[in-house]
Order: sequence, then C-alpha cells, then structure tokens
Amino acid sequence: MSQTKSNVRNSQEVPQFVIVTAGILEKLSKRLTVLFAAKLFSTPIKHKMPKREFDMDKSSKQSILNVPNIEKNIVVYELGASSKKILLVHGWSGRGTQLFKIAENLVAEGFSVVSFDAPAHGKSAGNSSIMLEFIASIEEIDKKFGPFEAAVGHSLGGMALFNAVKDGFQIKKLITIGSGDVVQDIITDFISKLKLKPTIGPLLSQHFEKKYSKTMNSYSAYLSAQEINIPVLVIHDENDIDVPVSASIHIHDYLTNGSLFITKKLGHRKILGDDKVIGKIIDFIKN
Repeated sequence: MSQTKSNVRNSQEVPQFVIVTAGILEKLSKRLTVLFAAKLFSTPIKHKMPKREFDMDKSSKQSILNVPNIEKNIVVYELGASSKKILLVHGWSGRGTQLFKIAENLVAEGFSVVSFDAPAHGKSAGNSSIMLEFIASIEEIDKKFGPFEAAVGHSLGGMALFNAVKDGFQIKKLITIGSGDVVQDIITDFISKLKLKPTIGPLLSQHFEKKYSKTMNSYSAYLSAQEINIPVLVIHDENDIDVPVSASIHIHDYLTNGSLFITKKLGHRKILGDDKVIGKIIDFIKN
C-alpha cells in the first residue's frame, strides 16, 4: 500500500549513531549485538508531555501503585466520579495522559476513566520495560480500581489488553487502536530498522525467552483474539507507518465477535484525537 501522499510520518526512526553502533558490534560479537539490541528494545523514550495533555494531568487524581509481580511502581490517573469505569492503556513510549481526548469525552458521557504510566513511561520510575509488565500492571489496576466496563488500548497497549483479557481480565467490551499483532514480526521489523542481519531476530527472541521464561510469540495479539468472546472494536489507520494496518486486519480475522474500523490519513497517533474515532468508541461502549 503506497503511503507517499500521506502526511503521517514514522515516529520510530532509529538515529544514525545507533545504527552505526549496532553495525560495529555486529562485526565484533554476536552476543554483544543481541545485548545491545535487547537494551534498545526494552528502553522506551520518555517524551515531554505536550500542552494538550496538561488539563488531564492537572484535573486527574494521581496515585502510585505497586505492582508486586514485577516489583515496580506505576503512576495511576483517575478522572470522573462515575461507578462505570473505563481503563485506558497507552502504547510504547506513551503516557497515561496521551489518550486525554478519549478520556475527556468518556467522562462527558458519564463514565469514569482510569489510566496509568506503564513502568519506565511518563512519571513512572525506571528505565526499561516490556509488554509483560504492561499486562502485570493491568492486572494489578483491575484489583485496585476495578471492575471496568470496558478498556481502550493504543498500540502496545492494545496487545497488552488482548493478553490480559485472555488471562482473565473481566470487561464487557474491548477497543484497540493501532494494535500490533505478531511479536516475531515486531522483533524482525526492529532488527531491520537497526540494519542488522535477520539472524539476530531469533537470537533476540531467545534472549527474552530465557530472561522471562516465556515464549515471546505466545503474546501475539491474534492468538489471544481467538480466545476472546466479548465484543471487540479494532481500529486502525491505513496510513499507519509505525504499525501496519495488516496487523489489525489479521487480529480481526481471529475474533468471534469483532468489528473492524479502518480510517485514512490519521497515522499512528493523530487517530487518538479524531472526533469520528472517538464517536465510534463511545457508541460501541454505550450500545
């Protein structure tokens, strides 16, 4: 699919000095290359909070929640006073306030919103994280702040929610926006962006599998999707160059009760503030 006419851009471009460093290490040692790639893969970028998110930051109740399973603390945001709660989950290198416009509209419709900064994201402490820690955070938030009517996840947050629901996170409806799908595809794309040999990809997967005693590909969203029976709304933009729209199409194929909404020229992040997208989300939750 051609994206030359789109005004969206890839926000995940790798700096040249990182590519050069990876190339040098690859010539010296396969082990050092894998360790370097693993560090990069698990280190989110903490972006400065933009002004548009200030209102949610100031008006929300914030607290620190310990997640015992990963021995880390996360910052939690609460907005609204309704007993009907919606959980919002940001993506990689995102923040709990990133879905602010969705949050504001949900509160205006009579819901309360709970969101959080995943480990090493936003105001939460730490320098590294991985999707397993997103899932653990969701599970702990459910214990402390649940039950939830529905959940909305962006990008990696969508993948984490698919896995959390499969593992027992009880909600009535799930919405994902720009979700990734096959973990090995994500790793392969990451290795490609570093301009490393494709053989490094499987070695990186093995590194994480040894560290976490988990098969990385078992966290692929489509595998969780086929075990989920609640209504799921899958949203993606056809011009998303961070996560290809094919990911959500593939996920939707495995859902027994899924709806697919494809947008145009919104990319990976602008989609979060689009009025039509937000209207679709609210209608899906309410009806």
